[in-house]
Amino acid sequence: MAIKEYSQEELAAQPIGAWSGEVYRRVVGGIRAQLAVENLTQPHWWTLNHATGAPGRWTRAALVERLTRYDDQGIDFDGVFDDLVARGWLTEEPDGMRLTEAGEAGRVRARERNLRIHERTHDGIDPADYAVTVDVLRRMVANLGGEGNLPY
Repeated sequence: MAIKEYSQEELAAQPIGAWSGEVYRRVVGGIRAQLAVENLTQPHWWTLNHATGAPGRWTRAALVERLTRYDDQGIDFDGVFDDLVARGWLTEEPDGMRLTEAGEAGRVRARERNLRIHERTHDGIDPADYAVTVDVLRRMVANLGGEGNLPY
């Protein structure tokens, strides 16, 4: 879709909260819609990625502590963990959570769906411009008292 071009002065006068909020709603809405096809929520997705990225590292308590800052839906994380265990996607061992083969297959399917949103989001955007945008946003977060370091 072609969008109108504006001067740097016009763009610099725009309210960052309005634009960042709109981007958030559209990106997260798209991701949530794709995850719903697999009957997953974002907290399911976060759990699957943490468990596959560091098998056995994450206990329930540690993962709840890690993920709560990203939750904007009042999620019952124990319910998410229980659901993934009941599906046979996640096991809980004394040293932490691990994905099963079925869990990894589900994670990969969800990742493929999420990549579609990622590709649409980045369409027509130079990678260098994207990097500058992320850097500006993380600095704004830090300026306002938040954590400006990358989470991963």
